[in-house]
Amino acid sequence: MTTASESELLTRVGPGTPMGNMMREYWIPALLSSELKADAPPTRLMLLGEKLIAFRDSDGRIGILDHRCPHRCASLFFGRNEEKGLRCTYHGWKFDVDGNCLDQPNVPAHQAFPERVKAKAYRATERYGIVWAYMGQRAEPPPLPCFEAVMIADEAERNQFCVQRECNWLQGLEGDIDTSHFSFLHMGAMTPDKVDPTSTGRYALINPAPEYHVADTDWGTMYAAYRPAEEQSTYWRVAHFMFPFWTIPPDGAFTDHVIARAWVPMDDTHTMFFHVSWKKNTPGLRKLKDGSQIPGATIGNKFLPNDTSWLGRWRLAANTSNDYMIDRDAQQLDNYSGIDGIHLQDQALTESMGGIVDHTFEHLAVSDLMITRTRRRILQATRAAAEGIAPPGVDNPETFQGARGGDFVSANTIGWLQAYSDEMRASKNPTGTLRIAAE
Repeated sequence: MTTASESELLTRVGPGTPMGNMMREYWIPALLSSELKADAPPTRLMLLGEKLIAFRDSDGRIGILDHRCPHRCASLFFGRNEEKGLRCTYHGWKFDVDGNCLDQPNVPAHQAFPERVKAKAYRATERYGIVWAYMGQRAEPPPLPCFEAVMIADEAERNQFCVQRECNWLQGLEGDIDTSHFSFLHMGAMTPDKVDPTSTGRYALINPAPEYHVADTDWGTMYAAYRPAEEQSTYWRVAHFMFPFWTIPPDGAFTDHVIARAWVPMDDTHTMFFHVSWKKNTPGLRKLKDGSQIPGATIGNKFLPNDTSWLGRWRLAANTSNDYMIDRDAQQLDNYSGIDGIHLQDQALTESMGGIVDHTFEHLAVSDLMITRTRRRILQATRAAAEGIAPPGVDNPETFQGARGGDFVSANTIGWLQAYSDEMRASKNPTGTLRIAAE
């Protein structure tokens, strides 16, 4: 059981917290590149409990600053993004993307001191459609992440989107490393005779209670849920947790399943979910045997219009205020949850736990082995980081390239790590990155 003190350590991410400090050692996805236009108004950005503003200057460079002007603490959200900097509209002080003060127009020239004033600024960069922030204390930031899903250079081949979730980052993330809920929340109204007979995902309906192998890895943790398949073979669903808040879910054919998800804490009770994947992925079980879509198994999300509030980005139209548009009639017929959409089904259930779930109320089972192992791994790394030990993969992110998720069938004479390594070697890699097979 996760104790109250462990839960506090796992879920609190603000400045000065052990978890927040550990996460700040990594580059963090902050926004989609498409959210910032040159010389456009700044955007409010809530990240790890800090109120920030983000903007793109005249040269296309990105600034991520504390929203408070260091003069009188008026919010720079109301600033003018102009001529390679952001000008506070209270007294006209101007700052560049690095926080340097460029101008103090309300101070006589002979008494100005711009060289002694600096706005709090975080390192920012962008690559392949994502704006990254480094919020740690290092003079030189660590290398950027380089696992498959974030290295797809061709915009036409990558799928990226964000969704805000109104709950703690950990309960959102744990939904991605919990394999057995697939057979219920998403597919509970289906039986094997109803679905696409060519999909390996049908084995999850034949046997909804898999057994597990779980292990610590250099990048975090991994599991392989396994069930009997055809004669002398085993059906595997493999997924990963990667520090500090990434997952690689199992729902898709392993051979081309290039995907990752970041569960980035906005604050303790709000999370920004970043999805990145290869468009040529073969999706998991989605079709009935006649080729039509399984009821409720849609993928797309419908959003409310973004607004300029601290929590105003990427909110779903179906949400707690309308019970996620649950259809109770459909729930009794062919949609187990009554909620339309794979992501929305997950969102409804993880948000229903509350802003931060009371972990002392849980009764975990063998089906939660990956969750308990991952919590332990995170706790160990967080405590070690507090003692000055670099968190996993910060300085050598290439080790994360050993992680790939998905499902496959192999001969049951092969051990799980060997089966995983064989699939890694046989799989497609669209990114040009080196992949390291587990041994």
